[in-house]
Formats: sequence, C-alpha cells, structure tokens
Amino acid sequence: MEKQVLESSEERTFQYQDSLPSLPVPPLNESLSKYLDAVKPFLNQEEYQRTENIVKNFENGIGKELHQKLLERAKTRRNWLEDWWLNVAYLDLRISTQIHCNMAGPGPYIEHCWPPKEGTQIERASVNIWHTLKYWDLLRTEKVAIERSGNAVLDMNQFRMLFCTCKVPGVTRDSIGSYFKTETEGECPSHLIVLCRGRVFAFDAIHEGGMVTPPEIFRQLTYIQKRCHSEPDGPGLAALTSNERTKWAELREYLIDLDPKNLTLLEKIQRSLFVVCLDDSSPHATPEDYSEITRLGLTGDPTVRWGDKSYNSIFFSNGTCSAFCDHSPFDGMTLITMLSYAEKKVIENEGRWKGSDKVRDIPWPEELVFTVDQKIINEIGRTKELYYKKVSDLQLVNYAFTSFGKALMKKKKLHPDTFVQLALQLAYYKCHGRPGCCYETAMTRRFYHGRTETIRPCTMEAVEWCKSMLDPSDSTYRRLQLMHQAFAKHNKMRKECENGKGFDRHLLGLLLIAQEQGLPVPELYMDNAFTVSGGGGNFILSTSLTGYTRFNGSVLPMVHHGYGFFYAIRDDRIVTTCSSWKSCPETDAEMLCRAVFQCFQDMLQLTVAAQL
Repeated sequence: MEKQVLESSEERTFQYQDSLPSLPVPPLNESLSKYLDAVKPFLNQEEYQRTENIVKNFENGIGKELHQKLLERAKTRRNWLEDWWLNVAYLDLRISTQIHCNMAGPGPYIEHCWPPKEGTQIERASVNIWHTLKYWDLLRTEKVAIERSGNAVLDMNQFRMLFCTCKVPGVTRDSIGSYFKTETEGECPSHLIVLCRGRVFAFDAIHEGGMVTPPEIFRQLTYIQKRCHSEPDGPGLAALTSNERTKWAELREYLIDLDPKNLTLLEKIQRSLFVVCLDDSSPHATPEDYSEITRLGLTGDPTVRWGDKSYNSIFFSNGTCSAFCDHSPFDGMTLITMLSYAEKKVIENEGRWKGSDKVRDIPWPEELVFTVDQKIINEIGRTKELYYKKVSDLQLVNYAFTSFGKALMKKKKLHPDTFVQLALQLAYYKCHGRPGCCYETAMTRRFYHGRTETIRPCTMEAVEWCKSMLDPSDSTYRRLQLMHQAFAKHNKMRKECENGKGFDRHLLGLLLIAQEQGLPVPELYMDNAFTVSGGGGNFILSTSLTGYTRFNGSVLPMVHHGYGFFYAIRDDRIVTTCSSWKSCPETDAEMLCRAVFQCFQDMLQLTVAAQL
C-alpha cells in the first residue's frame, strides 16, 4: 500500500513542506529606508529630520549589531520569526483574546440554499457539519489541494490547526495544544463538542470505522437540543474563556484542583475536532446587510462558544450560521479555504442530504458535567457581566456595495485589493481630515511556516492623491496621475511583503533580539514617529482582504480610536465589515463604511472622466 501511494501522481497536501524556502532576513538598509518612507505622512519636516537621524544612528550602531545576531538566529531556523510571532502577537497577550483577537465571519448560505427560516437549525447544522467532517477526512488522507501563488507552492502547515487544536491559558503565557494527525502519522481525535444552553456534550464522528452521516448527526443534535430545552440551563462554563488570560488560567487551575475529573473534561474539549454551538438567537440578515449575524458571530452569547478553540461552528435558531476562531494557530485565509469547500458541496447538493436516511445504533452523546462550586458560579456571572458590558460598546456594520466589483476593476486594469485600500485611505482622510496609519495583511506562505507581513497602505503617494481629490481646483488629469502612482506604489509594496521583503517583522525581530540580550530598547522604538505611524500595534486602521469568495470575516479594531476594516471582493460586489468602539467619540463605523462606498464611486468616475 505504502509503495502505491508514493507512485500515485497525485500531490499530497503536506508533501512539499520540507522543501519550502526558509523565511529570509531582509538587508538592514532596505528595511530602514522603507521604514523612513512609511513614517513620512505623519511627520512635519523637523520631526522627520529628527527621525532620520535616529534611524542613521541605529543603522550604524546598535542596529547593525542586532541585525548580525538576527542573521545568526536565522541560520539555525527555517523560520526565524515563527516562535516569536506566536508569543508576541498572541500567546503573551493578557487581555481577553476572545474579544480582542478572535475572528468571525457569517456563512453566505442566505444568498442561495438557506434563507433564514425558523425550525431549520438542526437540519442545516447536520449537513454543514458533515461536509466539514469530509474536509477533515481529506486533510487526514492528504487529499486537500496544495495552494499556490502563481507557480510558487504555499506552506500548508496552518491547515493542520483547523481541527483538534485549542489554546490553553497560562498565568504568564498561553500555549497551543494541537492533536491533529494525518493517517500516516497515526490516530487523531474524532469527537465533536456541542455547546447548548450553558451545557457541554460530546459525541464521536466515527462509528465502527465509518463517518456519521447527516441523519445520524441530526439524531445526536436533536437529542442534545431536546434535553437542553426541557431541562434547566447548565452553568455556562464556556463563558470563562472570555476572561483576561491570567484570570482564566487561574480559574482553570482552580477548577482542576476542585476535581481532577474537570481536567479530563477540559482536555476532551481541547482535543475535539471542533466545537458546534447551538445559539438561540435569530439574527436578521440579507445579502446586502450581514451586520447582525456578524456581530453575533463575533460577540454573541459567551456560554455557547469556546473562545480558545481554533474553530467554533455557530448555528443560530433561524438556520443562519457563523464561524468563530482563535486567531493564534492560523490566519483567516486557511479557514476560508475550508469554508468555501463546504459551501461548494452544500450548493452542489442544493442544501440537502441526498444519501441514505438509515441511522445506525450509535451511542447517544455524553454530557460533560463539570464539578463547580459557588465561587465558579459567581465567577461565570461576573465574567458574563464584564463581557456584555465590553461588547455592547461595539459598533459593527457588514454591508455589500453592489454597484460593481472585481469584474469592472479588472476591466479598468486596477488591482482590486489596491482599489479598496486606496478608497479606504480617501474615506478616512475625508472623515477625519488627516492620513490614517493602516495595517494590511500580506501573506508570506511561500516560505516555510510563513504567516503574515505588514503592508502599510498609508503612503506619501496615497496621501498626495487624497489631497488632490479633496482640492476642488485640481484637474481630473492630475488626480488620475496621482491615483496611478498610488496604485503602483501599493502593488510594489504588496509584492515585496509577500516575498519576505517587508520591514515590520524585521524591525520586530531586531527589538526582540535586544530584549533577549537584556539590552536597553533602542531609540528608534521610543521615537514618537514609530508609534504615530502604527508601530507597536498602534495602527488606526486594521485591515485585511478576506479573498475573492462569498466569505468575509472580521476582527475588532487594534486601538480604541481605530477601526477594523475587512473586505471580500466578488465579481459584482464588495462586501465590507467595519467596526469601531461607540465609546470613542471620533470614530463611527457606519460613517466610515458609507464614505468608503462613496469613494468607490468617485474612483470609478475618475477613470470614466479620463476617457471622455
């Protein structure tokens, strides 16, 4: 059998992992000159001069030394950034990561097979879960297609984290437990967790060597739902995952001390394939307005989602659904690849199960009953109160701009992603009267275990163009010229970032080397220019393209006076999700989103006017 597999011409999902190139360390002078370029829009002449001197001193002094040490580190690792990034970006955070870092996105099924309809929750969940299980099976047998960018093979490691993966809170640093294994590697956990009305259940997805079918899943979920609807609610232990990390770590330790059986149950949740959440809300949703379903996906009932799990599949009472994920083990595109597979299969089968209705005599789901005391019950109450107070401050809109989409942009030879980013720059400038420092995700998966690099869309070129657009005396020709320059600059930056030639991760690496060596923080990082341009997690606009499918997602703003802005670009529309905090008087997600839509029109008008 082994021999046969090797001779087959089909590629295996993880077969090129060992031959991917290592993550490069860019030349120091290049990174520093890109950094200087990026801070320009936020400084006056005098401030810029000062920053330029600081950068020169860094380049000829401590920076050179740190760069050498980083090169040394890179010699012994295929990805010099990987462990650092996981810790600094995710595992060291002590805030509530469930609220501030998790990502969520609505299922687009309301646009085709599954319009909102009461009484369909369990039936649709069963079909959706089944297709997700089939994807797990494809991953186990390494039959998921390898992704490429042009001819370059992309790293597939993040796909291992979709299933059987969970973050575990620690007092000072969290850790990730991942129990997925391919068939070649050995046994892999195969049970699902179901959360419903504050209770926790588990059942196996494999029975006598075969996958459970939608009718069998339906039987299991119906059993759980009937019990939960006819008996008192459970304690809602899952809410504890929404605490600040150290608090949750201490409560988890307390739970384990209370009864060692609690540890077994917690581990059962950690090792599970994924978590199915049966949510009693019925969010309103239309193809043009997903706001409510997205908001509830991201910040809904904390007792029916396990914030640390890499994948929570939420099914609402009216048959709508959402994904909810811990961000630390993977980035959004990995999830979207899986969700798109399931959607494609649902559409092929018209949203129904067309196989046998036969239900085998499989064991009923077991309830995971935790031993809790009054302290834990009080803590759950306190946690829920804090959680609802925090999320009630969230303003989130998820609207579709339907006048045009990718098809028309391509026709105009304008890169769709750059088109949206520049519209956002213009909209922010219009609403706030100044440039907005912006973080856009670039994917570095052409390198071993590559994840992301930062594109900084607020360039001098973009700012010059924004000013021209807002200056009534400027000619259409000049505006168009400046727009093309801004496009060219952004496209060049994206390419560089994807090829490991960005500068943000490099600067982070140099800072971390200094910290590891116990050296003082170099002046470059203490300089005001570093912070006002977005460094150190201070980006006002936190943005990402969620691809060219029907799936879009969102994350909350990076800073209190900022926005989260996520967008999916389809042939005929652009679907955007914009979030802000109500308690910040100067930001308004609805206003920014409407302004962006207006800017889409203005940019199109510009290209039309130029042809007249």
